[in-house]
Amino acid sequence: MSGQKRPRDDLGPELGARKRRNKTVKDDYRNSFRPGLFEQISLEDERQNYTYASPSVIRVPTVAIYADNKRYRHGVISQLIEPNLLKNVRQEILENLSFTPKETDIYKIHQSGDLANLDGLDDASLKRLPSLLTLRNALYSSAFREFLSLVTNAGPLSGRKTDMAINVYTPGCHLLCHDDVIGSRRVSYILYLLDPEQQWGRHWGGALRLYPTKPYKSSEGTLIKVPASDPTKLIQPAWNQLSFFAVEPGQSFHDVEEVLAARREDLNEQRVRMAISGWYHIPQEGEVGFQEGLEEELAATSSLTQLQSKNDEYDLPKANPKNYMDKETQLSSSSTSNPGLQNDSNRAVDMKTNGTKKVEPEEDTEDDILTESDINVLLKYLQPTFLTPDTIDSLRRSFEDSSALLINGFLNPTYAKTLRDFIESQPDTLPHNTKKIEAQPPWMVACPPHKHRYLFMTPNAPDPNHQNLLTTKQKEVSPLKELLTTFLSSPAFGKWLHLATDLTLSTHDVRARRFRRGYDYSLATGYEEEQPRLEMTLGLTPSKGWEEDENEAEGGEGTESDKKSQSGEVNDNTTKKGPPQTIGTYAMADSRQLYDPPKTDARNPDDNVGGYEVYMTSDSSSNDAKLADPAVYQAAGDEDEDDGILFSMAAGWDRLSLVLRDKGVMKFVKYVSAKAEGDRWDVVGEFGVVDNGGDEDDAEHGVQGDEENGEEEEEEENGEEEEEEEVEDDDDESTTDLAEAAEEELDSDSD
Repeated sequence: MSGQKRPRDDLGPELGARKRRNKTVKDDYRNSFRPGLFEQISLEDERQNYTYASPSVIRVPTVAIYADNKRYRHGVISQLIEPNLLKNVRQEILENLSFTPKETDIYKIHQSGDLANLDGLDDASLKRLPSLLTLRNALYSSAFREFLSLVTNAGPLSGRKTDMAINVYTPGCHLLCHDDVIGSRRVSYILYLLDPEQQWGRHWGGALRLYPTKPYKSSEGTLIKVPASDPTKLIQPAWNQLSFFAVEPGQSFHDVEEVLAARREDLNEQRVRMAISGWYHIPQEGEVGFQEGLEEELAATSSLTQLQSKNDEYDLPKANPKNYMDKETQLSSSSTSNPGLQNDSNRAVDMKTNGTKKVEPEEDTEDDILTESDINVLLKYLQPTFLTPDTIDSLRRSFEDSSALLINGFLNPTYAKTLRDFIESQPDTLPHNTKKIEAQPPWMVACPPHKHRYLFMTPNAPDPNHQNLLTTKQKEVSPLKELLTTFLSSPAFGKWLHLATDLTLSTHDVRARRFRRGYDYSLATGYEEEQPRLEMTLGLTPSKGWEEDENEAEGGEGTESDKKSQSGEVNDNTTKKGPPQTIGTYAMADSRQLYDPPKTDARNPDDNVGGYEVYMTSDSSSNDAKLADPAVYQAAGDEDEDDGILFSMAAGWDRLSLVLRDKGVMKFVKYVSAKAEGDRWDVVGEFGVVDNGGDEDDAEHGVQGDEENGEEEEEEENGEEEEEEEVEDDDDESTTDLAEAAEEELDSDSD
């Protein structure tokens, strides 16, 4: 901020003139507010009383302003607007305006158009919205801007730039954590238009929640403010109540709690959280208080910029890639889970280059086949079908076509049952409190919340003696941790990935995750490394209701996904561009995108419970700051527009996705609604990919936003040449025999 001393008449361009004119001027709009509101504060005499220098709660009649060292400046004004005017506004909205359902990674909401453009409506339309127009003008009048500037101590506010819309939250709607810092905003506000005849219940959700921040010093010596994982202040919505706060870079983090669905006995309740929300901006050029360059300075510190930056020193979880060729790891894995597996000296990786050192592949290495030792390790965990050379070859070809795979029924059914029994034995709900969660390992909380929030467990998590980690047999490691440490981190699984994707892998980093319903999510973040990365998600969510095609069959046969899991199946959509489990139309909205998500009930769009994982392109070409703002809801485009969605997988049981992620590709896990039947469980892995020195076209075949024409023909020609050179190996036959024998044994056991 500039250190300039503000002029006396800095609270609005009309203030000086107003003092010299009669108080009942035409554009004063004081009669639109509750009688006596402005007389309760002397603007000149009380200005110095609102310095917020120390923790305090400042109260004037019906106005509460809060400021302390933990939370930023915010306030609540009860009964702000003249009651009859606000009731007329609500009636005009219900009778004349329509709302568009909109959803991205950060919000789900219904919204009207921009109310700042009311002046552009034709006369016939304006005649139907006289009260709404009056309210808009009153909120941005000099009198109220002057009042709000004083009580927030936020400096002068623009009367020229108006910014407001009507937002409607029905059950399932939400807005996740962000700081509102974008462009020229100075004060954020919400004026509630709830049903005046029905008091909003405290257990209905929909509260404005504020997050405290803690300052840290970065390695470069700059100050970083990191929001806490959990909110500490809840402001419940109420009829004719104005909630507001100063927009402060890296400080004003907040969200809107999900509006909760009514219980069966309360179905007559109308839980519709309607509000007018918007921002007051810094003065624009030509207005008193304008500071050149201030808007650009504020934009540089926006939460979206922070989200896409590399400022992750205080983020959790931390990346912890392990080198497959680390001798200590290799020997440990071989001695415990893969006896007899020979060391591979042909895949030397320089960790200083982050696994991207060029390696010339040698012919006839053990990387090209699964040995008997590998098969013995993998059979316990992996569906035998996926160990046969024909199946692996089919997977590899599918992956080469689309850089992605989606496999149902990936795990060995015997092990899958043990794992599912363990997950279903865990507590149905866990606290929404980070201190309570982390007081009992192994779970940790991913943070900060303007990027993600979920529970995670790493392979080296402690082994406390309690039910959250161990089975009923004391000191026995849980199937979930066994999956991390013995199977997914093993060289044998790394070799299987290599054969199924034709990628040479250098490092692995795996962890388990649990997304608590009604609380957890992972917002869209980009991948900015030049070298593509192989990413894995193994869905382990045992509950139902996550996608539209999960209609349970009669007779207890389970869902289609369950049926596929019994035998193992590669999803037919894995070779197609776009989300195999997603329906509807999609439209670009810069790096955040609007779409119709998977629905559990096509008759009721609000029944979608989230929890799906999405890869999508990032449009960095737009210079419009409004498009990049997570709290500005853009209208969906035409159905024919490029949807930007590259791959998607709904939560579910025993389904594996493999995606080769290229630079610039965004990824998120949608917020899990409180309406979900259970938490979302999964195991994720990130695998470093070695550049083998091939053609550039071969190296740039990952899931990406921009695909160049002509590459497909070259790949087909290369594929034909490879087919001519393929020779069956005796080792392949022995591998087939082992896998088929395991399948026969499995079938006989099931019979």
